[in-house]
Amino acid sequence: SLGGWVCPAETPEGQACGLVKNLALMCYISVGSPAEPIIEYLHQRSMDVLEEYEPHRSPNATKVFVNGVWVGVHHDPAQLVPTVQRLRRKGLLPHEASLVRDIRDREFKIFTDAGRVCRPLFVIDNDPKSDNCGNLALTKAMVQKLEDERDEVIASDPEERAAKAIGWHGLVDAGAVEYVDAEEEETIMIVMTPEDLEISRQIQAGYQAPQPDKDAPNQRVKAPINETAHTWTHCEIHPSMILGICASIIPFPDHNQSPRNTYQSAMGNKSYG
Repeated sequence: SLGGWVCPAETPEGQACGLVKNLALMCYISVGSPAEPIIEYLHQRSMDVLEEYEPHRSPNATKVFVNGVWVGVHHDPAQLVPTVQRLRRKGLLPHEASLVRDIRDREFKIFTDAGRVCRPLFVIDNDPKSDNCGNLALTKAMVQKLEDERDEVIASDPEERAAKAIGWHGLVDAGAVEYVDAEEEETIMIVMTPEDLEISRQIQAGYQAPQPDKDAPNQRVKAPINETAHTWTHCEIHPSMILGICASIIPFPDHNQSPRNTYQSAMGNKSYG
């Protein structure tokens, strides 16, 4: 699926339809980072190098790939993968690095190369030892600090502000926001809104799911919540992030026929010049 990576509305009509694409609002193209430090770290974490691997002795070992190259095997991926994820969320690994664990094929794939499409998502804290377990890693204190900085930056120097402010990069370094690419997205569970996350927690606690009020004139149509999902790992920043720039400024695009959004995306481009 291209949802979240490419705008579904902003594409030409005619022969080029679907061939000329526009990135979604927060989509990001990775610039690449060196893989050697990660490989060195994996060697320190009990990864067996490929030259010393004997398949008949450990047939259930997990293969480790870095940028598509088989570099070794590991015997305890359940401990290795969360450790590497924590390093990325603490900023010790590049934020655009992709960590993909394929349990069925017994593979752990790490990508640090350039040219991958990534997009940011809110992280959900699933650490059972944490007081915030089951909630967003983004706390009210972080939001309050962002609001305070917004009010303070009017008279401050830009360089001084960048040094002191938490900003977007601060949220990424704090592990509240995480970039995932198309392949890693296949291995995570994404809830659409924080409200849906709260409803899911209530359902798991044994409460009845709230029923929508069909008589409310302003009731929005929402997708039903998956009541069988017991663990969410990430949360969408906002549902409108699947759209591109031109489509995102259309008022109530979900109330239009889809071709109308495509027409406006093309015509709006011309009017902006």
